[in-house]
Amino acid sequence: MTTTHILTLPGAMLKRGFWLYVWRVSAPNGQELLYVGRTGDNSSPYATAPYTRMGQHLGFSPNQNALRRHLLNRGIVAEDCRGFELIAYGPLYDEVRKGDGLTRADLMAAHMPLRDLVGALEKVLAEQLKASGYHVLNTVKWKHPHEARGWESARQAFAEHFPNLR
Repeated sequence: MTTTHILTLPGAMLKRGFWLYVWRVSAPNGQELLYVGRTGDNSSPYATAPYTRMGQHLGFSPNQNALRRHLLNRGIVAEDCRGFELIAYGPLYDEVRKGDGLTRADLMAAHMPLRDLVGALEKVLAEQLKASGYHVLNTVKWKHPHEARGWESARQAFAEHFPNLR
């Protein structure tokens, strides 16, 4: 059926940088499913905006559509879902600046410590949401430890939307 839909997007979600985010999916049967992610590439010195990841997650590029794949693994077609909500927290850090004379290796050397900090927060967020009774679709594998102060700030921010984190 043809109808009109509205997507409201805060301008701040266009800012490139290192962000944490949680997708809240309302499945066709009404079940709430979560997907935890971050911005800040593993293989390049780029840290995109949550808005950019939004389209990639629901698109069809196999290297970028993790949310769509997790839904399909559960027999859920994204287009059949009742709705999607993206809760993004950040930017925790700005994207690494590309300057004249900097090599890709220079950029990666600056990018990786920030990526590791945010990746560790992504992991603890996913684990704590699961431990709090939420149905998280993905498991985040990350070997670096999280920073306690950074986690407390992130926990408080996400607890506004996921009260079991309190």
